Amino acid sequence: MSDANKAAIAAEKEALNLKLSPIVHLPENIGVDTPTQSKLLKYRRSKEQQQKINQLVIDGAKRNLDRTLDKRTPLLPPPDYPQTMTSEMKKKGFNYIYMKQCVESSPIVPIQQEWLDHMLRLIPESLKEGKEREELLESLINEVSSDFENSMKRYLVQSVLVKPPVKWLEDEGGPLPESPVGLDYSNPWRSSYVQARNQIFSNLHIVHPTMKLLLDLGYTTFADTVLLDFTGIRAKGPIDCESLKTDLSIQTRKAEEKIMNTWYPKVINLFTKKEALEGVKPEKLDAFYSCVSTLMSNQLKDLLRRTVEGFVKLFDPKDQERLPIFKIELTFDDDKMEFYPTFQDLEDNVLSLVERIAEALQNVQTIPSWLSGTSTPVNLDTELPEHVLHWAVDTLKAAVHWNLEGARKHYETYVEKYNWLVDGTAVENIETFQTEDHTFDEYTEELDCCVVWEVYV
Repeated sequence: MSDANKAAIAAEKEALNLKLSPIVHLPENIGVDTPTQSKLLKYRRSKEQQQKINQLVIDGAKRNLDRTLDKRTPLLPPPDYPQTMTSEMKKKGFNYIYMKQCVESSPIVPIQQEWLDHMLRLIPESLKEGKEREELLESLINEVSSDFENSMKRYLVQSVLVKPPVKWLEDEGGPLPESPVGLDYSNPWRSSYVQARNQIFSNLHIVHPTMKLLLDLGYTTFADTVLLDFTGIRAKGPIDCESLKTDLSIQTRKAEEKIMNTWYPKVINLFTKKEALEGVKPEKLDAFYSCVSTLMSNQLKDLLRRTVEGFVKLFDPKDQERLPIFKIELTFDDDKMEFYPTFQDLEDNVLSLVERIAEALQNVQTIPSWLSGTSTPVNLDTELPEHVLHWAVDTLKAAVHWNLEGARKHYETYVEKYNWLVDGTAVENIETFQTEDHTFDEYTEELDCCVVWEVYV
């Protein structure tokens, strides 16, 4: 066998002689969480990308801010005043003005829309109609919003800053109102609160549910009404004083009967129910009924007062559209001219109507008196206060005098011109003229005068 074949066989055997790699033993800390492994496990590619995006946004915002600031006009430096021209007070004043501007530039919460809507609901619908009124309402809303914002800025300035004692600073609108002094809640207060609440409910009877019903009933019955109807008096034309007095007296009596047949039975019905005295202790019963009598008395007094005020307004010199027209005759009796009725009689009749109104509703029984059915009834105090009656009398006297001034001047002028015709002066002049010697022309002139006198007489 040649050497070449031997070499080939040896190479083939060597190629078939396969060898395994050596066994590698794993490290002992393969299951332990090392810092390197922890960092690798916590790594998230999305977080790294989000940080890069945020940094890009911040860099862009900084560049935009720099460009905006570069476009602004640089502020001029404050003038360098000499030390002798800048006092400490002046420095404090300038510093306060600067701090005030900083505080006022802070954001202010605007007025709530709910408040504006509530204000608009208080305005009657008739005042909102029309384009001009809508524009007016819009301007008013803007003015209210502006005033609210200015007041909030003022409050903020006065709450944050202390105004230095510098005379030339502008007025801030006065000091802020003092905060109300509240209760001291440093100690337990529930027991005192409950005690005060119980005292209120036991002594303040006006908060009783029955009182509320009585108050609502009085408001519904008397709020928009008076005892007398004054609207049609002038439409009747000239009337006698006595006729007007009689008509108003009849109206007063009918109105009084209507109240006693409608309102008063409803009031009695309130206090005949079982729940009327619910929660009222027996020892507080007199005080409760006293409160009822006071409330009823105030309601009736208010009705009478408004009726008197309505009657006084009839004679208001500034508003003569409702002024009554009285019949007054100029009479001549017993060689004397005068008006009938006289001005004094007319004034007395007008004032007597006030007294007639004040006499109405004076026999209304109290609730305890009606419920007990005593033989001697106890009435409510419904007498009008003296100052109301004095005001009505004084106002009516002045109004009657002012309205009769024209008639009085006419009467005085009439008496001054023609009273000598009826008091005997004219007859004496004629007799004296006849006893004297006169020419024919003088007799003719005197005869013409006598004819005129006869016509007037």
